[in-house]
Amino acid sequence: MDATVNQTGQDRRQYITFLATGQEFGADIMMIREIRGWTETTALPHVPAYVRGVINLRGMVLPVIDLKARLGLGMTAATAKHVIIVVNAGDRTVGLLVDAVSDILTVSTSEIQAVPDMVHENQNEYVDGIAVLDGRMVTLLSMTKLAASLGADKGLDQAA
Repeated sequence: MDATVNQTGQDRRQYITFLATGQEFGADIMMIREIRGWTETTALPHVPAYVRGVINLRGMVLPVIDLKARLGLGMTAATAKHVIIVVNAGDRTVGLLVDAVSDILTVSTSEIQAVPDMVHENQNEYVDGIAVLDGRMVTLLSMTKLAASLGADKGLDQAA
């Protein structure tokens, strides 16, 4: 992940922001491979409910994860308006089903706050922090940690 340093010496990173369940999330733009329209998936047996299935991405079998469901916020009723964000995280490539892509933000480290301790449990270990920008809050996700947590689930390694 490349960070740039501006004239004041602050680290700055670019994040692509997207909506899931009406909340704004961000991911390091260097982890994003592409953004595609929603495509129906082929279901896989014996995988967690948040794994929507797989799609064929130019000859590669790509597991698609319902981000809303992965965050414990219910299943997404996918429509043609939804998108799949294809993420390269280490040696794993996954698709994240989200409501929509919002923006590209440049965020300095001083604008990122830690996740409160009471929220930072097993299910939220892939949240890097919360960016507070002009009155809006963007939850910054670690795509590497999210993808690693998916690989630990039974059955998903067979799909990836």
